[in-house]
Amino acid sequence: MTAAEVSAEPSGTVSRRWIAAYCLATVGTFAGWFGPLQILLAKQSDVFAPAGKEDLLALVALLGAAVSAVANPVWGALSDRTTSRFGMRIPWIVGGTIGGVAGLLLLASAQGVGMMIIGWCLVQLALNAPFAALSAAIPDQVPLAKRGTAGGYFGLAQTVGVIVGTGLAVLGSSIVGGYLACSVFVLLSVAPYVLLRKDIVISRAERPARMRLSDFWISPRRYPDFGWAWLTRFLMNVGYSIALLYLLFFLKDQVKLADPDSGVLILTVVNALTVLATVMLGGVWSDRVGKRKIFVSASGVIMGVAALLLAVWPTWTGAVTAAAILGTGYGAYLSVDFALLTQVLPAAVDRAKDLGVLNVATSLPQVLAPVIAAPIVSSLGGYPVLYGVAGVVTVVGALLVHKIRSVS
Repeated sequence: MTAAEVSAEPSGTVSRRWIAAYCLATVGTFAGWFGPLQILLAKQSDVFAPAGKEDLLALVALLGAAVSAVANPVWGALSDRTTSRFGMRIPWIVGGTIGGVAGLLLLASAQGVGMMIIGWCLVQLALNAPFAALSAAIPDQVPLAKRGTAGGYFGLAQTVGVIVGTGLAVLGSSIVGGYLACSVFVLLSVAPYVLLRKDIVISRAERPARMRLSDFWISPRRYPDFGWAWLTRFLMNVGYSIALLYLLFFLKDQVKLADPDSGVLILTVVNALTVLATVMLGGVWSDRVGKRKIFVSASGVIMGVAALLLAVWPTWTGAVTAAAILGTGYGAYLSVDFALLTQVLPAAVDRAKDLGVLNVATSLPQVLAPVIAAPIVSSLGGYPVLYGVAGVVTVVGALLVHKIRSVS
């Protein structure tokens, strides 16, 4: 392809086979993340440090998210410059998946805190490669007018991935069994997408210039809409990450639920069902009316209300209700936010790198969430204050989306 062809917006349609394979690969990537995040890392923390399980989980989550924040834009930049005959994105999907499986197997065999940290950091490092490549595949392949619908499929697959990962972690019947189940599924999930081999192939002559460290800084003064989009996503994900980090411990210590493991699974399913009800609706509706910002702001306010509900109603009924409300807002947010982000990218030839920079606004909150949440839970008011903070931060982020000028 020529540089002009790579930079041009795609036209036409994508096949149903591509959509199905793309969604399955995305499901696998998120299952590899959320099986550990929802269940397995918390259970390992309880085994290795029962008296300080919250602090250990916070440390592991923080270090893994720090790795993720760096890895995603780097993998994206490398995929933008890949001249393999298999395409720009597919080699990173294959390599990252294999590395992610290795990290999950390392976690399964961990005998102490050190190996647990190394294993989780490897999972975060490796699985960000397929995530960066799959994120860029939408602006690579899907026309602008269909980005909301494509974002809906992307969000749908992420949600199913969370359910599958959590289910595999629970049904594995042990920590080791959970990790093994997740690793097998992650490995198999990418095969159909890889075998389709639908990817952009560029020659060495058309490869973008070599990346410099300074290229990862995208000036908000020069690209203000990109900056506001980044800040909006960052604040909303700070609130979301704070709300989810200690969910298992919230059910165990605050709600006093007899079986908190199953409680997390039930809440995940409730949340996912409401996400599934709105994720495609939000994306398709956004495409039809040609607007993005109103959907992002409305969904963010709904998510904030769900977090505030946990602060004032810390019961099992309150948790189920909040999970349903959160899913309603998060579904529309997932699809429309991604479509909006693809419309504020500075340069088409750096799609994966720039989306990686935007994805830092998702991973960086995972670094900050333990720093914010741990002292609140231990000494600054406990879970009511924690979820109150999460709700307020989410709503503020949702309202800032209206600072973006180039997107309706």
